[in-house]
Amino acid sequence: MVDCQIFSGDILQEKLHMTRHPGSDPPPFDTQVVGTKENYVLLERTYCYPRGGGQPGDKGKLFSDGAPISDLHEVLPGEMILHPVDDVSVFSVGQEITCKIDVERRNAHTLMHTSQHIFSAIAEDIWGAETVGNQIGATKSRVDLLFEDKEIFDPDELVNSVNSIIGSDIDVKVHEWDRTRIMEHEKMRHTKFMHRIPESITHLRVVEVEDVDLCPCAGTHASNTSQIPKVRFTGKKNKGKGRLRVSYEFE
Repeated sequence: MVDCQIFSGDILQEKLHMTRHPGSDPPPFDTQVVGTKENYVLLERTYCYPRGGGQPGDKGKLFSDGAPISDLHEVLPGEMILHPVDDVSVFSVGQEITCKIDVERRNAHTLMHTSQHIFSAIAEDIWGAETVGNQIGATKSRVDLLFEDKEIFDPDELVNSVNSIIGSDIDVKVHEWDRTRIMEHEKMRHTKFMHRIPESITHLRVVEVEDVDLCPCAGTHASNTSQIPKVRFTGKKNKGKGRLRVSYEFE
């Protein structure tokens, strides 16, 4: 798991989404404004998930003294997580605020993200297809798959296998592992990006769907596959040599 305490100058921010699993039902949380930047508020601590890994950032509302003070627009990544607001002038350093994340939206993305891990793992296991891109939505998602021969793709086989896993009551676990363990684990997937992570980050967050998928991931996830609705195939697009963009949604 990436260290959830990140320095920005003299400011220490707790990125609490990294340590909380499952990622569903994020609680309202009290925090303090430590700065502003353009149209962003910087918070001392935050449960908000910032856009990344194909998963949209959280949205919600900010309150001061029990009264709404601003909508919270899609949260963005950075050394300090960025909380976009309507008007930063209503915030001041040291101000105590409460953040309420849009729980329904977060929960939908959480279930979709775990389903995408299963989707990608099964595609690799059946055809050796590598996931080279993805976009998660609240009601539908897409995965870009790279095949040696994309003509072998069978959507029915993929969906049936994914739904079998979803219905198998499998636990989803989150670990904090060091780089060596990650790179040397024989079942670890999606490690090509590891060289882009600074060497100063010695441990990473790893998500495991037991006996199905194991990979580094900072996204939010369900605690068990049984929480995920079954999926159905909605279409495919050719995206160049060997590439298919496969779309699906929850039933």
